[in-house]
Formats: sequence, structure tokens, C-alpha cells
Amino acid sequence: MKKVLIITLYGNTNFGNKLQNYALQEKIKSLGFDVSTLIVKYNSSSILRNIKRIIGMNIYKFKLSKLDKEKEKKFLKFNKDYLRYKNDLSITNKIKSNYDYYVYGSDQIWNPYYLDNSELFLGYLSSKEKNVCYAASIGLSNFPLGFKEQYKKGLNNFKDISIREEVGKKIVDDLIGNNKSKVVIDPTMLLTKEDWEKIIKKPNNLKSEKYILNCFLGELSLERKKIIEDFALKNKCDVIDIFDKNNLLYDIGPSEFLYLEKNAYLICTDSFHSCVFSILFDKPFVVFERESNTLKNMYSRIDNLLDKFELKNRKCNGKEITNDNLNHDYNKAYMILEEERKKSDVFLKKALDIKEKYNEK
Repeated sequence: MKKVLIITLYGNTNFGNKLQNYALQEKIKSLGFDVSTLIVKYNSSSILRNIKRIIGMNIYKFKLSKLDKEKEKKFLKFNKDYLRYKNDLSITNKIKSNYDYYVYGSDQIWNPYYLDNSELFLGYLSSKEKNVCYAASIGLSNFPLGFKEQYKKGLNNFKDISIREEVGKKIVDDLIGNNKSKVVIDPTMLLTKEDWEKIIKKPNNLKSEKYILNCFLGELSLERKKIIEDFALKNKCDVIDIFDKNNLLYDIGPSEFLYLEKNAYLICTDSFHSCVFSILFDKPFVVFERESNTLKNMYSRIDNLLDKFELKNRKCNGKEITNDNLNHDYNKAYMILEEERKKSDVFLKKALDIKEKYNEK
């Protein structure tokens, strides 16, 4: 059996990161491969930088609250139960084992401001004929000039490249000098609702049967909180904010996150993956544009998602949530999703040299 190594961000306690990793792993496994994910740790030739990083990690662990530690335990259990990790990176940044293909992605592996290990994510550690990128995200609308030469060299070391957003495709095509990259759906959308239901787990601390799920990566202003709380009061709902440390459900893991998405009365969010699972589980959701300047650039992928699946009506009007927001019809979105799955399936099969007759549009 041929072997594939997925190279992506590790993500610690990031729901979207873990779930996209799981989805890509399961999809490639279904194509007949033995699949593992590389444990990506920071590597630097600078002893001083490594010492500083170790000290920083120890301070981080010391500051973790009890709830943070409980959340971390749930993520580690998810890793153990559902993800196959390999520590196959040597201290010299060389991959020790030999794989037939190296699949880079998804997540923001090509965001230049995230990369301590840029030589790893840009495909320098293996040969071009083995390097495939699936649904990478750059996470920026405008690519910084200072990184262009480095990325141009790295991106030309991939046999096949696919991107998650249209703006990312334009950046990549400009860098590599051709129009060969493809736009594909996020790995989480490759799996069906039934696939995800296999790994769902009800949170122990969930007491409410009717709730609004708040899933905000950016700041939630007092005005927006009031909009949501007013709607919750009118509809006799509790409000569960999974990023509020004062909430008993702050310490959930990925499986519990899926349960909350699947069973919510309404989902209020500025999170890409929260939108994705709202669609997959056929739940009404309202998107709030991010208020924080540091996170606004990352909002483009949500715009791209809503455009692609013709769901612009999911955006909050900024004044109130109405009962119309509960009315949702995703039939057109599901038709589009099936076509996008087919295109993404074709890309993966061709990139991994699975011999089939393709009807690529």
C-alpha cells in the first residue's frame, strides 16, 4: 500500500485545524492509501531562538487555567482516537521516512506571518514529483512583497497545487507564473453529514436542549452580544459561547464542538469552519463580519464560502436577528456542494496518480 504524509499546521486546540486534518486523512484513506500526519514542531538553527521558544512554552503551560487544561486533554484524546501522527522530522529538518506522496494542507499553511517552518511548508524537503498541495490557504488578500521570492521558489516545487479561496489562487498563479492551480473545497466539506456523525460526542456539561451557539474568533462587542441576547430571550434560548472562559462548555474538544453545531437552534459566528458545519448539518446560521482589524483579512474565506454556495443572505444586517434568519433552504447549496466534491475528488485522484478516466470541467 502506498504511503501519504500530510503536512499541515498542528493546531493545538483549534477546532477547524483538527477537523480539516481528520477529513483530509479520511478522504485520502478512502482512496486506498496508508495516511499519516507529520507532527510539525519548531526547528531553528539558532540556539537562542530555541531557548526563547522553550521558555515561552513553559510560561504558556504555567498560565493555562483548569478549563484550558481540560480542553487540551480533550484535543489530545481526539488526536489519539482519530488522527495518526508521525514524528518523522529530524532536528536537521529532514523527513526521516520515505513516502510516496507528501500532501500539504489544508489550513493557512502559506500565511507568511505564521511560518516558523517555511522551508517545510513550501515543499523543500521532498522532490517535486511527490509534492501535492490540497486546499492551502494564504489567509491574506494582499501578499507581502518581502516574501515573494521565497514563495516563488517554493511553490514551483509542487507537481499539483490546489487553493481554498479564489484570492489565494490569484496570488499563487502570479507567483508561479501560470494558471495551473485549482480552487477546491475545504477538506471538511469532502465528508458527508453521516461521516461526521460517526465522531460526534455530547458535551458532559450541556444542560440546555435549546440554545444559540456563539462561535466567534474575533471580538464580540457589547452591541452584538445584545443583538444575540435579545433574540435568545424572544425565542426562550440559552446562549452558549464556546470561547468564553466563564462558560462551562469552554473546555470542549472537536467531537463536542460537532455536537453543539449539529444541535443548535441558531449559530452566530465569524468562523469559517462554524459556517461549514452549519451548512453540512442543515442548521440556520448568521455571520457577523469581524470587528478586529487583525482578523479582518482572514474574513475573505467566509465571503468566498458564502459566494460559492449562494448564501449571502446568511450575513447579519448589523441591527438585529429576525425570525427570517431561522428560515433556511440549503438545497441549492447542496447541489453546488456535490459538484464541488466531484471537482475536488478529480483533483486528488489525478494528483495522487490514481488511474481513472476523468471528466474534468
